Amino acid sequence: MIHIIVTSYNEPKATLRAVKSLLNQNIKEEYKIIVVDPFPEIEKFLKEEIKNKKVNFFLDPGEGKGYALNLLFQEHSTGEEDNIFILTDGDVYVSRSAIQEIIKPFKDKKIGCVTGKPVQIDSTGSKYEYWAEIAFKRIDQVRKRLSNQKKFFECSGYLFAIRDGVILDFPTNTSEDSIIPYLFWKKGYGIAYADKAEVYVKNPNNWKDWFNQKVRNIKAHENLNKIAPDMPRTKSLFNEIKEGALFAILQPRSLKEFFWVLQFYFARLYIYMKAFKELRKKSYKDGWRETEIKSTKPLD
Repeated sequence: MIHIIVTSYNEPKATLRAVKSLLNQNIKEEYKIIVVDPFPEIEKFLKEEIKNKKVNFFLDPGEGKGYALNLLFQEHSTGEEDNIFILTDGDVYVSRSAIQEIIKPFKDKKIGCVTGKPVQIDSTGSKYEYWAEIAFKRIDQVRKRLSNQKKFFECSGYLFAIRDGVILDFPTNTSEDSIIPYLFWKKGYGIAYADKAEVYVKNPNNWKDWFNQKVRNIKAHENLNKIAPDMPRTKSLFNEIKEGALFAILQPRSLKEFFWVLQFYFARLYIYMKAFKELRKKSYKDGWRETEIKSTKPLD
């Protein structure tokens, strides 16, 4: 049994596309799609647009994404490790073979988590698109290396899968794509990268949205220092410098792109400083889209 959980936030058209991309998969196993959203009108909209009993709706109680996921894990867990939970978002959509590709590594009983490959769908040629291109390209390389070396790495919240029956809840005051793989790792399971399981993402296209999204993400990951201080970190300022600084400066194909990379360095440093400052004043609290990122909404 495969449970595909789609977490959304009042984005009816985007969520519809996300669900349709899942229904278009060639899934041989029994499966169920569960859309999680705090807005009841999304359920009404989906029921009008999709006449398929495999699609279900769960009203998010509004206590954060992690809280909702924990409820669903406990409600739908079969207790059988051969069954799978797949997690994705309503503002992204997956490639035609994504589900089959992401469940392949689970043939190895030692694998507990599998992450997909984010691919940006922007095509404006903007600076922010270029920044995302560099980041996604390097993340792809690092995940391939760590997966081949059978080392720990964090997953992508846009698309990742876990074995059922291993964990039924996780700390909610951090990012689920970091803490869940770590909990599996502590139990002796490996992490795998399914680079053919592509998930298409719209990235921020202006400074305000980019800044808010990245600061929120950093704060969630940095809170891991309190929750799991012994966790091998793959998303941190140190690792960004170690894995990305030299890589980024070698990517420009024009003088314009070279200046964009220099701006990227300062922008990344600034958002880390901002996130660290805010964490000193107030601890991170899980909140699903507590800061609206308008430019990442692909259709709504």
